[in-house]
Amino acid sequence: MPADRAADWLAPGDALRTILRGVTALGAEERPLLDALGHVLAEDVRSPVDLPPWDNSAMDGFATRAEDVRGASAQAPRVLRVVDDVPAGHFATRPVGPGEAIRIMTGAPVPDGADTVIRVEHTDGGRRMGSADATVEIRADVDAGRNVRPRGEDVRRGDAVLPAGRVLRAPELAVAAAVGRARLPVVRRPVVAVLASGDELVPVEGFDEVLAGRRIVSTNSYALAAQLAESGMEARLLGIARDTPESLREHLARAAGCDAVITTAGISVGEHDHVLGALRDLRTDVDFWRVRIRPGSAMAFGRVGGLGGIPWFGLPGNPVSTMVTFELFVRPALLRMAGHAHVHAPSLDCVMRDAYSARGELMHVPRVRLSREPDGTTSARLTGAQGSGLGTSMAAADGLALVPAGAELRPGDPVRVLLLGGAPRVEDAPI
Repeated sequence: MPADRAADWLAPGDALRTILRGVTALGAEERPLLDALGHVLAEDVRSPVDLPPWDNSAMDGFATRAEDVRGASAQAPRVLRVVDDVPAGHFATRPVGPGEAIRIMTGAPVPDGADTVIRVEHTDGGRRMGSADATVEIRADVDAGRNVRPRGEDVRRGDAVLPAGRVLRAPELAVAAAVGRARLPVVRRPVVAVLASGDELVPVEGFDEVLAGRRIVSTNSYALAAQLAESGMEARLLGIARDTPESLREHLARAAGCDAVITTAGISVGEHDHVLGALRDLRTDVDFWRVRIRPGSAMAFGRVGGLGGIPWFGLPGNPVSTMVTFELFVRPALLRMAGHAHVHAPSLDCVMRDAYSARGELMHVPRVRLSREPDGTTSARLTGAQGSGLGTSMAAADGLALVPAGAELRPGDPVRVLLLGGAPRVEDAPI
C-alpha cells in the first residue's frame, strides 16, 4: 500500500455499501430467447395477441350446451347426437345445436354454440363414433357451464406480460415465446478480468513444479472463475503476474474491454506487494483499503481510470479470504451491474454447536456445515480448522457464520449464517 494512504478499516456493512454505490447496471443487449436465460429483462415485453387466442377446452370430452345436460345423471342420462370431432390444433366444421355435442380434446377451440365441455368420465365415451348416427350418453351434469377456458383468460393483447427488471427463468421464457418473442432485450452481464499474482504460483498444468516443491497452484484463479460462472458472469483470466511492477502492468493491460477487474494478493504491506502501484500507474481511484473482517481484511475497491473507469476489486491472496470476500462483496456488486434488484445471499438464524471466539475488532466469518435438528432448528458446526489458507474449510461449508467482533460463542448460542450454494438472492444485505 502506498505510504501516503492509511488503512481505512471500514466496517463490513460500510464497505459493501461503498461498493454498491460505486457500480451501476450495464447497458442492454438483445439475445436469442434461450440465450437470455438467467439475464435481467431490460424492457417490458407486451403481447400482440390474446392468450389463449380462442375459447378452448380444459378437458378431453364433449362440447355441448349447458341447457341440454342439466339434470343428467346415471339414472337419467341425456343422449346427444355427436356431429363432429375436434382434436387439438383443429377447428370444428360446424356449430353445436340443440341436442348436439362435438367430441373435443384438451386445448382445442370450443365450437360456436357450446358453453360446456363434459369430461369423458361423465359419459359413456360415445357410441358409433365417426358415423352419421354417433351418440354420447351424458351421465352427470356437474360440468354444465364449465371446462371452457375463455379467450384472453391468461393475457390480453397489449398487456405487459413481463416487466423490465424481471430475472428470466424457464417460465418467463415460455411466456415470451407464447407472445412471439424470439429475441429479448436484457441487461448485459459483466465480463470480469481475473488476475492472480505471485512468483510462487503456477497454473494446474504446471503441477510438476508443485511436486518438485518449488511452486503452488494458483487456486484463486480457478475459484474466482467458478464463482463468476455461478453468478452468470464471463471470466477473462489474465494469467499469473510475477511480483514486479512491469509484469503487473503488462497483465493488467489485458483487461482492456472488460467491465470489471479482480486482483488477488499483492495489496498488503509486503516489500513485493506491487499491485496497488501498478494500478496507480493506471490512474486508479481507491475508495477504500482494509475492511474489519477475518478472513479477508486486506481488501480494496476502486475504479481504474486507465481502463475506462471500470470497478476494481482487490482481494487478499489467501484462498479462503479470496472466496469469502467474493461472496460478501464482489458477487452482489456484479449482480447489480447485471441489472439484478436482489443481489445478496440469504441468511438463516442457526444454533452454533461449537465454541467460537471472535476476539478483537474484526467481524469473523467461520465456515460452517448445517444440519436440521428434530426440533426444527438448524445447527451450525465448524468445518474444522479455520485458517485462511485452508481451502478445504470452504469446500466443506454450507454457509458462512457472521460472528460480530468481540463475540464469544458457546455451544447453543444463536448465530446468523450466510447461505452458500446458489440460493435465490434477497434484497436486504446480511452485514
